Amino acid sequence: MSKSFANVKKLAEEHGARILDLKFMDFPGMWQHFSTPISLLTEDLFVDGFGFDGSSIRGWQAIHESDMLVIPDASTALIDPFMKPATLSLVCDVYDPLTKEKYSRCPRNIAQKAEAYVRTSGVADIVYFGPEAEFFIFDDVRFDQNEHSGYYFLDSVEGCWNSGKDEGPNLGYKPRYKEGYFPVPPTDAFHDMRSEMLLTMEDCGLEVECHHHEVATGGQAEIDLKFGPLVKTADSLLLYKYIIKNTARKYGKTVTFMPKPLYNDNGSGMHVHQSLWREGQPLFAGSGYAGLSDMALHYIGGILKHANALIALTNPTTNSFKRLVPGYEAPVNLAYSSRNRSAACRIPVYSDSPKSKRIEFRCPDPSCNPYLAFSAMLMAGLDGIANKIDPGEPLDKDIYDMSPEELADVPSTPASLSDALDALAADHEFLLRGDVFTEDVIETWIGYKRENEVDQMRLRPHPYEFALYYDI
Repeated sequence: MSKSFANVKKLAEEHGARILDLKFMDFPGMWQHFSTPISLLTEDLFVDGFGFDGSSIRGWQAIHESDMLVIPDASTALIDPFMKPATLSLVCDVYDPLTKEKYSRCPRNIAQKAEAYVRTSGVADIVYFGPEAEFFIFDDVRFDQNEHSGYYFLDSVEGCWNSGKDEGPNLGYKPRYKEGYFPVPPTDAFHDMRSEMLLTMEDCGLEVECHHHEVATGGQAEIDLKFGPLVKTADSLLLYKYIIKNTARKYGKTVTFMPKPLYNDNGSGMHVHQSLWREGQPLFAGSGYAGLSDMALHYIGGILKHANALIALTNPTTNSFKRLVPGYEAPVNLAYSSRNRSAACRIPVYSDSPKSKRIEFRCPDPSCNPYLAFSAMLMAGLDGIANKIDPGEPLDKDIYDMSPEELADVPSTPASLSDALDALAADHEFLLRGDVFTEDVIETWIGYKRENEVDQMRLRPHPYEFALYYDI
């Protein structure tokens, strides 16, 4: 019996697990799962896997070649904190049943290849990622779209729009628009819920740094995970989302990681901190701008050069581009700075320690598939290092004090998902190195997004168009 399987078996027995839950990542970026009796937890499962229908998973196999395998990763074993029968949860890799090789469109496989590419490149032996995902906690959400109507309705006990509502009684204490950053309770109505989220994460083995209310009204929040290796951090982010959504449901609330659910207030981003290390030593610390090494500046150069293409993977929804607009703290300027938060790349200056030296890419949002997004950012940064790409001069001015002539020299993020997909189609050679991404993955991603999201939005009348044009 292997040590890893023995540990999983022991965990199941200690908690009296009766159900085995197998989770894997679909192509767009959501966990999928199915469950079996715990009796199927055998050592053979970690070798032979378990079959399922891949044709029913978004962006995967055609129906005539639908059989796929999942093989669990023993290192991801935990007891699910929400299931009533004691349930052992395992994250799986997806395999082709004929070749017994990892499936090229499995996002976790792509992330594993990205980590391997770092090591074989000789640049570093580990890459760390630290995501800061934001989200909204709502009390009610309703939406519909059909041939003759389309609407959405959101509500939150924290919503500033409810200041005049008869709530029997209305106690006030609702964050004003753009003024939700760091208020104490009772204005911060969800402190205890977020604390339970944090403690549940810790019980599941996640390392959490802090939680707080975010800028927007209506229950915007943030819980920060500690940085970690690429694949492990992507695994952790999916568990993080799972815990947040299910904890909110216990409270009769609903959570969304949609980037821009509210009009005229801040959206939800996911700033991503990243750094390269070799033999236990940080490689981004140096004597250059903001205490960075040449390697770190070249990494930034790669991120900025390929930013338009990256955004098709880091901001992969049509809604993402309602956040990436000026005026709501969104980083729309493709430049770098040590303190300017409107710049796409920021260098945090909280500490002088070389170990804390990192770069922060501020464009991404939490709708992304983290395996793909982290891998793409890494590949862009490595391209910058390999080609010594100069990031140019830093943007250390207040963007709102700059003249139109100065602003004209600062490139901006794409205006739409369609534009970002065009950029990815034209610029993805850097992603193919080391066979990390494949042409099939890029083509499938672009085709799926165009057919299922861009075109579907383009074809439907928008409710606001009636306010603009009905009486035309």
